[in-house]
Amino acid sequence: MRLIESVPNFSEGRRLDVVERIVEEAKKIEGVWILDYSSDPDHNRSVITITGEPEAVEAALFNMTLKAKELIDLNNHSGEHPRMGATDVIPLVPVMNVTKEECIALSKKLGKRIGEELRIPVYLYEDSASTPERISLSNIRKGEFENFASKIASDQWKPDFGPSEIHPSAGVTAVGCREYLIAFNVNLGTNKIEIANKIAKSVRHISGGFRYVKALGFKLEDRDIVQISMNMTNYRKTPLFRVFEVIKSEAERHGVPIVGSEIVGLTPLQALVDVADHYLRLEKFTSSSILEKKVLDFIADKER
Repeated sequence: MRLIESVPNFSEGRRLDVVERIVEEAKKIEGVWILDYSSDPDHNRSVITITGEPEAVEAALFNMTLKAKELIDLNNHSGEHPRMGATDVIPLVPVMNVTKEECIALSKKLGKRIGEELRIPVYLYEDSASTPERISLSNIRKGEFENFASKIASDQWKPDFGPSEIHPSAGVTAVGCREYLIAFNVNLGTNKIEIANKIAKSVRHISGGFRYVKALGFKLEDRDIVQISMNMTNYRKTPLFRVFEVIKSEAERHGVPIVGSEIVGLTPLQALVDVADHYLRLEKFTSSSILEKKVLDFIADKER
């Protein structure tokens, strides 16, 4: 079996009927499994995790992008999370018997199809990026939907696929092969956004923080608190517990408590094993010490 994972992000987190209709497009494709999906009304964004054979996942992603184009108009969209497209980003992650090079080729094939058939400009990012400036998703997204019409007109930001003008309602989309990413958020017991911004700056890479952390401060209006929202792009080299401890220390310096944290979507088991190992100071502990993992490994061996 050959498996890839994709975690497309859609710029809708309030109209759950719209999100369900996008999810339905993936359900129609044989060989695609929907592992998880969640919506955040403050960010006004939904994250859907699917996996399956590469060709099946490609078909599902195209159909979901088509449905998002039909149902989401960014001219009527607002939310805390930066966005540039109705289907904002489509990452492809090799999981089983698929190489990174194959995922890169698939991202180009999908991006070309979205650009030509849906007339949505597509930018390749991360491992698929065509130029160094396009490796970082945040660099591509800078200016967001409202300012992309002028950005796309420059030679530097001509899209990799599709028209050289922004789609009037669906914006632009980024597609690319990348490593596992953990969406990790930490909530603070204050409504002062300036504190969240300062702490986010202290941990994000471009401001001198951790190499594999992207972070922003957000307000959660419904809870009257603020959040440090992070993308952990390499949990092996920058583990969750290390970033959490820095945030905790910085929050205490501002006299603010941490009231909770969350992982959006799915996470590799090893990332949480590393957290348990760090805080419990476990000796000779690995993921093989976990009962459920041992059982699944045993079943997999029997089926071979």
